[in-house]
Amino acid sequence: RHRPPRHGPASGAAPPRDKMAAGRGRYFCTAGRGMEPFVAREVRERLAATEVDFVSGKVFFSTEAGPGELRKLKSGERLFLLLKKHPPLAASGDKGKILHEIKSLVVEEPKYWLDVISIWRNLHGCKVKKDNVSQENPSPLKRKSEEETNIATKRQKTEQARVTVPGKYQMENGERCMVPERKSDQDCWTESRASLEDPSKSSGEEQTANEQLSFSFRVSCRCSGAIAKKLTSQEIGRAVGVALMKQFGWRADLRDPDLEIFVHLNDIHSVVGIPLFRLPLANREYIKTAGLRSTIAWAMASVAEISAGAFVLDPMCGLGTILLEAAKEWPEACYWGADISDSQLEGADVNIRTAGLMDKIELLRASVKALPLPSESFDAVISDIPFGKKFKITEDIQLLPDILQEMERVLRVGGTIVLLLSQELRERMDDITRCAENGSPNASSDAKALNVDGSSSSLVNHAEKSFPSSQQARFGSLVPDGVYGVSLGKTDAFIYKYRKISAAGN
Repeated sequence: RHRPPRHGPASGAAPPRDKMAAGRGRYFCTAGRGMEPFVAREVRERLAATEVDFVSGKVFFSTEAGPGELRKLKSGERLFLLLKKHPPLAASGDKGKILHEIKSLVVEEPKYWLDVISIWRNLHGCKVKKDNVSQENPSPLKRKSEEETNIATKRQKTEQARVTVPGKYQMENGERCMVPERKSDQDCWTESRASLEDPSKSSGEEQTANEQLSFSFRVSCRCSGAIAKKLTSQEIGRAVGVALMKQFGWRADLRDPDLEIFVHLNDIHSVVGIPLFRLPLANREYIKTAGLRSTIAWAMASVAEISAGAFVLDPMCGLGTILLEAAKEWPEACYWGADISDSQLEGADVNIRTAGLMDKIELLRASVKALPLPSESFDAVISDIPFGKKFKITEDIQLLPDILQEMERVLRVGGTIVLLLSQELRERMDDITRCAENGSPNASSDAKALNVDGSSSSLVNHAEKSFPSSQQARFGSLVPDGVYGVSLGKTDAFIYKYRKISAAGN
């Protein structure tokens, strides 16, 4: 049975300080829906991570890996150093009480915060600078290159929609809200720049240490669920920002901060972290023109069990994203891509040259219904079956048996086929396998899905679908070996895995 890996404690709590001092950090990685098991497996195998735990959209883990190894993660979206993981905040009571609890996320363990900041600086190759300058004249520590500054400026211009906070919640220097597409106002990312006047001067509160790390920061906040009905992201961002200024004497800077503090509050947990890299892990520098999302392409390749010397085929390669991800991760194999579209093959060729993989990937113009390739010549076949508005879904559904048969023909015995299917194509696939089993209605309908939390469901939603070994639905010589439900933004999709157990026709 295929189950999402769940090892380690159920809590994402921070590790003991002795581990932190030894360079062992506690992290979390955001993941697309259904990708959490892939991230959990990858951090264990690639980073020798321990204390791995995940919830919907996030994977928590501990590791001693350096930034070079951390940057190699392929299945996650963004990587953060974990500052705080707390149960969901109670949304009952007045705003003042809730804001007090939010501030406590910052002020409860100041020493631990500074330890994590030191790890963040060390990971970035920055010396931890102690600052004895008076609080009236804090001196920010700038560590940005001109290139990083340009990237941040361009990103700010293109991705942020500025919203002015009305009334009493507007601060002296203003608050701004990043509103990504398809997000509600209560699910927005808020960057709050508080007054540059240090609140600690009038509060009389003592600093936690004589020597403080001095640099600029901003707060990015996302809230959803019950707490979003009580407080806006702007209010939460401001509360956290003011608390940080009081606690550490840091200087708020919206446009070009040294440090970003990420806050995510929902009905599952309260999480505070520091983004480890400016760009998401999912942004691949070696892909010039993106096709399928890189994380999904990598996950499909990982399911195919590619070994050294293997021959791998994508018979509907498009822009070649699957081949690129596979060849980068498993370079000892040989890769072939086919497509009927000249424009797609041209785009794939550009991507392959950009990635420097001309010696690893061969392209040919051919129809997936009649591949000019010998039978039983490939160890793995991986393909994203086209679907969506720009493809004729009805035609694809009708052709699915022919496509599957041709893939089966070129696959060696013991090899694997990995397909990405839409909901409609998945239903058609189930019909095909049921017909292949002489109409047995229980061949695949008894399978249950396992959600991220381990509970069963009648639909493949967040994780893997498991086929009972006694009732496997076959298509010719292909036996189902797992189904993984993943998200493509607004669209749900399914990674189907088949294994060839005998020669075609036997």
